[in-house]
Amino acid sequence: MDHSVWRFSAQETAAIAHGGDLGGLRKAFPDAPEPWLDLSTGINPIPYPVPPVETSAWTRLPEASEVQTLRAAAASAYGAPDAAHVVPAPGTQILIETLPRLLAPTQVAVLGPTYAEHAAAWARAGHTVREVADLDALDDARVAVIVDPNNPDGRTFALAERRALAETFSARGGLLVVDEAFADLEPVESLCPHVGPGLVVLRSFGKTYGLAGLRLGFAVAEPGIAARIAEALGPWAVSGPALAIGTAALSDTEWRAEAARTRAADAARLDRMIVRGGGQVVGGTCLFRTADFSDGPDLYRRLAAAGIAVRRFAERPERLRFGLPPDKTAWCRLSRVLK
Repeated sequence: MDHSVWRFSAQETAAIAHGGDLGGLRKAFPDAPEPWLDLSTGINPIPYPVPPVETSAWTRLPEASEVQTLRAAAASAYGAPDAAHVVPAPGTQILIETLPRLLAPTQVAVLGPTYAEHAAAWARAGHTVREVADLDALDDARVAVIVDPNNPDGRTFALAERRALAETFSARGGLLVVDEAFADLEPVESLCPHVGPGLVVLRSFGKTYGLAGLRLGFAVAEPGIAARIAEALGPWAVSGPALAIGTAALSDTEWRAEAARTRAADAARLDRMIVRGGGQVVGGTCLFRTADFSDGPDLYRRLAAAGIAVRRFAERPERLRFGLPPDKTAWCRLSRVLK
């Protein structure tokens, strides 16, 4: 496949590293119809119904008891041993930025290709970072990072493999960071019940519950590491409204089970639509699907011209990632372009 004939304009490439940049797309495609349909992020399009929040949550600083209640709810939801193993944060991205600053510069291996912010954050903190293609290649690093299920292809490893890797790093005083941002609605076994020395697991709240703007995420680790992370984040890291809403949502096991069932059905529907449109599905999770198209850049432009944002990849121009449409109208808009 000759990628040299595929070119993006400066405006088109400005936001290639992430999804969700509708401002940049509006500049690149000024004639696209409004409102834009944003399928460029892997966020649940059917959000958790936000419960009423007491007015005082907006007008006072959060109390320690409220933080503890959220930690307990998260420990139960994720299967962590107890609340002492859980650190709430204002989004997983903050945790990705914080962890590299807790260690002196060292050798870091990231299992890729994956979410680019992991490698970028460790490099910004002065570490030597390399991307590797398989688990065996992680062995000689002091720190290793894996995303499981992986973004953007949904790759996952058996629990036994991940536990063995964690034990290897623990035995030699290293650190394994496992990003389980997309694990909540997937039939995968989490490492959260097995956290011990040398292992940190990251969990995303906003993606699963469709409330990315709330900015809430969690690190799960043995209490000593958890305390260091919490200290680095500082006091009142999570807002009062986020504490209240997060506690309610994480305690609602019925909603999460139903979300897993319905989003899996939506993902299967999206796969069928992609295949009918000439794409080859290469993976994903129930919140996003990734596919290759022989005319990837042209399809990307046709979608954008129709006011539909999807995720693209600079190193793989043929590859596009689709989030789930939120309603019948959105499904019809996407279907028209893919046909």
